[in-house]
Amino acid sequence: MSEKKASVLFVCVHNAGRSQMAAGYLQHLAGDRIEVLSAGTQPGNQVNPSAIAVMAEEGIDLSQATPKVLTDDAVKASDYVITMGCGDECPFYPGKTYLDWKLEDPAGQGVDSVRPIRDEIRALIEGLIAEIDEKF
Repeated sequence: MSEKKASVLFVCVHNAGRSQMAAGYLQHLAGDRIEVLSAGTQPGNQVNPSAIAVMAEEGIDLSQATPKVLTDDAVKASDYVITMGCGDECPFYPGKTYLDWKLEDPAGQGVDSVRPIRDEIRALIEGLIAEIDEKF
């Protein structure tokens, strides 16, 4: 029996903080039940060191993650497209579920400032998993 697996794409500008933390949580909490992608409209050179540090506190290793450029193909392949501050730069395709999460940008912030953003992302991810589990 091969059921379709839900696919989620997290998008922010640099793909270096919020979208990487969200992707890390979703992979960690949902395992292989959900396909997880992340990308940026203007990808940075590396993942934010504070994001890597606060996710390591949760047992999630982002040290090997790299920012990736957003492509139309990634959007087309996804059931959910979750944006975090990239506004109108994200392509729109009918039939996708689009969510815009208003999260503070962790760029340039230390771990004490990034922890509350991480915790907010975890709560959003837990809600997302519950929604996906009902639909798929």
